[in-house]
Order: sequence, then C-alpha cells, then structure tokens
Amino acid sequence: MDAFIPLALGAGVVLVVGILICLLLGRVRRFSRQVFGADSLAEGLKWQEEMLAETPKSVSGMTRIYEPLIQEDFPEFNWQEFRRKAEQLLLLAFDAVSAGDGARIRGGFAQFRQQVENQIADNARAGIREVYEQVRIHNTGIARYEKKDGTCVITLQSAVGHIHYKERAGKVIWGGRKLPVQTKYNIELMYVQDAARAGAGDAVGVNCPNCGAPITKLGVKFCEYCGTEVIPVNIQVWSISGYYQVDYQSI
Repeated sequence: MDAFIPLALGAGVVLVVGILICLLLGRVRRFSRQVFGADSLAEGLKWQEEMLAETPKSVSGMTRIYEPLIQEDFPEFNWQEFRRKAEQLLLLAFDAVSAGDGARIRGGFAQFRQQVENQIADNARAGIREVYEQVRIHNTGIARYEKKDGTCVITLQSAVGHIHYKERAGKVIWGGRKLPVQTKYNIELMYVQDAARAGAGDAVGVNCPNCGAPITKLGVKFCEYCGTEVIPVNIQVWSISGYYQVDYQSI
C-alpha cells in the first residue's frame, strides 16, 4: 500500500501536466486559427512570411500635390519620362552591383554611376559579393519637391521587391537567397538654377561619395577632405544624382 501511494501521486502529476499541455496546445491552435487561419502556429508563421515577401510596400502619395508645382516651375518637365528613367537606372544599379561592373551605368549619369562604382569598390575591399535577383519595381511616386539656395531637388520613391544578399567565399553573410524582401528606395533628381547661390555654401546638395563631406563649390574635381574624385555638378539641367534605401523589411 505504501509503495502504491507514490505511484498514484506520480500518475496524477503526469495526468495534470498532460491536461495542461492539451489546454495550452488548444489555445495555441485557436490563436493560430484566429490570426493566421491555420491549425499550426509554425504553418501560420510560414504563411505570413511568404505573404510579406510578396506584398509590395506603399510609396509616398504626394505625386498629385507636387507634380503640378513642378510643372508650374518647369513646364517642360515630363514626369512620366523621368519616372521611367529613374526606374531604369535603379534596375541598372542593381545589375551593375551584382556584376561588379559600374560601366553598365551609361547615358551621362555621372554622379549616379560614381555612387554605384563606390558601392562595388567597397564590396571588393571587403571581399564581398553583393547580389540582387528577381528585382521588380511595383510603383514609383514623387515623395518630395524642395527648392533651396539655387537648387531644386525632386525625390522619387519606388516600391521594390527583390532577393538581396551578400556572400563571402560562397557563404551568405547577410540576407537570404530564398524569399524576396519588400522595400523602398528614394531616387534624387537635382537641378541647379543659380550657380552663384548654390555655390555660396553647402547648398549644392552633393556630398563626397567616399567620406560624405559636403561639396561646397560647383565644378570641383576632388574632395577637399579626402581627395576623392568628385563628378562636377551640371547646371540648369535635371540630373539623377543618386539613390538610397529608405525602408527594409527583412524576411
């Protein structure tokens, strides 16, 4: 009889634990059904992961506001044409970085090409191969229009989906090869109206592509801080000067 009591207590504990586990699993299952529409939490999380990988980011909705203002200042400005150019350059940038060949950027976009070449050079110095694959531009809109000290800058924003990763010696060290990520990129168009005003300070809106120091004078050939070659700023012509990522949802 004495030996039976510990066995009964042990069986009771096992039974209670089993009941608690069943209750917990039931709650998890109900939660998964409510949130993901799947019995398994792991299955639901995988479904969410795949859904996020295919859902484009929303871009700035300021095109309707800024386009008329730009058109008033620059009647010859063709928004659709510049949107196509910006999207084409962004695709070329991804292609050039993946191939390690900045010469793929053609058409007189010197500042843009220099940014891409610097990104390629940085990767080479670190022994990294950066890859963009399955790139898709979903939408592009105008995010900002700024006029300051003799310059006008239009910032376009593109919703982009792509597979993006970095590898060293064949091993992925950042990102992933399987699922795409959805993100956004800003692309800047610059127009220098007044060279005298634009050159009065750091208002040209251009920075050294190597150290980031402001370029304070139009037409300079080298950065006064680190000596890196700088592409001169064009005056009275729209130039696609650069791009940068503004939102990244890693999957």
